[in-house]
Amino acid sequence: MKPSLKPGASKVRHIVIDRDRTIGFMGEDARVYATPSMILDIERTCRDLILEHADPGEDSVGTEVSVKHQAASLPGMTVEIAVKVTAIDGRKVNFEVSAKDELDTISAGTHGRFVVDVAKTVERLKAKAAKRDALKK
Repeated sequence: MKPSLKPGASKVRHIVIDRDRTIGFMGEDARVYATPSMILDIERTCRDLILEHADPGEDSVGTEVSVKHQAASLPGMTVEIAVKVTAIDGRKVNFEVSAKDELDTISAGTHGRFVVDVAKTVERLKAKAAKRDALKK
């Protein structure tokens, strides 16, 4: 991780709410931005900020999400997701996150990510898969 990633670093992303980002279980007239989609968009924005400061072979994984979904956003609305690094402890990066549409603040909270070496992570996952497969025999 480059030293350029430090508290105060921020990123803003604008997302138009498409059908795939909405709930459908209450019918067509009640389609709104789904909470899992909002969380995914927040995580991706934080990850992209880290990637701007990552060394080759590094990426990040989410470790914690604590957000409130405070208002509904309708299909076609544009949501602004804003993330800001609040603390860095080794490879752990903490963010303050928020989202708003044209009319309301729709979310606020925090997110934590951990910067990983991709090759080492793949090796750990292969070792875990081998242990799992050994249990199935």
